[in-house]
Parts: sequence; C-alpha cells; structure tokens
Amino acid sequence: MFGIDVEKLAIIGTVALIFIGPERLPRVARMIGTLMGRAQRYMADVKAEVSREIQLDELRNMRDTLREAAQSVETTIHSGIERTQSELSSALATPASEQGVAGAGGVMEHSVPGPVSSVKREKWRRNIAAHQSATPLWYRQVQRRRTRVLSGAARVARYRARSTLPRI
Repeated sequence: MFGIDVEKLAIIGTVALIFIGPERLPRVARMIGTLMGRAQRYMADVKAEVSREIQLDELRNMRDTLREAAQSVETTIHSGIERTQSELSSALATPASEQGVAGAGGVMEHSVPGPVSSVKREKWRRNIAAHQSATPLWYRQVQRRRTRVLSGAARVARYRARSTLPRI
C-alpha cells in the first residue's frame, strides 16, 4: 500500500515491541488494524463517489448532445412540414384545369381501410372463454378434481354407502 515490504514491517514491529511493551502491543496492533480498515473503506467510498460523479458528467454530456440532435431533427421536420404546406396551399390555389389528372381540389383521394370488426373479436373471445379453462381436462381427470358442481342431494345419492342387501 505505502511501499512497505516484510523487512520494514519487521523493523517497525521490533521498535514497537521495545517502546510499547509486550503487554499493550496486541491492543495497539488491533487498534491500528481497525483504523487502517476504516481508512481503506473511506478511500473506497471516495473513489466510488468520484467515479459516480464522472459517470454523471458523461451522462449529462450525452444528454446535451441528444437534446441538440433532437432539436435539429425537430427543426428539419418543421421546415419540411412548412414547405409541404406551402406547396399544397399553392397547388390548391391554382385552378383545377391547370392541374391535370389530380382531380378537383388537387388532391388524389385514397381509400383507407377501416378498423378490424370488433364483433369478430368479441365472438372469438366468447368462444375461447366458453371452450377452454385454465387447467386442461386431462390434468383435472388425473388429479380427480370435480369438473361439475353437484347439488347436496345428488352428492348424498352418489356417495351413499351401498348396501349389498336386495331391495324389496
């Protein structure tokens, strides 16, 4: 970390043993280790904060360039729309005989297909809901789950203990 190798640590340890003493040396070493750990965590936090700031700065620069690009695209689109509007207004202002084949008003009419019939969609949904359930039939049969609801009397009649004696 600070360019300290094993020989330097040995010299520091012997000097500390001489001046601090063997009784207090373990407590001092533990305290120094704790302080070094705190310092390393603090340095890691500072590095992380600096890297976050750098990334934020890069993102801000990217945001600014994207805004400028969007504004330039917007201005080109608006200028294209204004140019088209002026061309259409000038085409509508000229008489129909000078326009040729375009027809009355100078605009060719196009047929636009309508939306898909909502009746078909609703019919399809009803058919799906009526014929399918969430669990498949084979699974319900294997699990022996009830597929139909029985009334109380029908349930008693079905599950009543059957006697082997003949009825008279």
